[in-house]
Amino acid sequence: MTTPVTTPVTTPKTTAVRIAATLVALITLLASVGCASVKPWERGYLGRTDMAWNPDPLETTRKEHVQFSKEASLGGGGIGGGGCGCN
Repeated sequence: MTTPVTTPVTTPKTTAVRIAATLVALITLLASVGCASVKPWERGYLGRTDMAWNPDPLETTRKEHVQFSKEASLGGGGIGGGGCGCN
């Protein structure tokens, strides 16, 4: 006589654990695909001046001077609020 083959019982908890493990593996795989090493000869291309926050330092200095002259305030270019001291 042969023994009957039983199928494993899956509970909602084991299903949730499998889904979570699959999601973690998928996110890890997708995150690792985005990593790349930059060769030394490629850094000059990626470090171009037109890709900088302020590509023209002289123009940035001129704009800051005009802002200082008009608002009577210095600094705080990246922070909200004006020269009056109010936030």
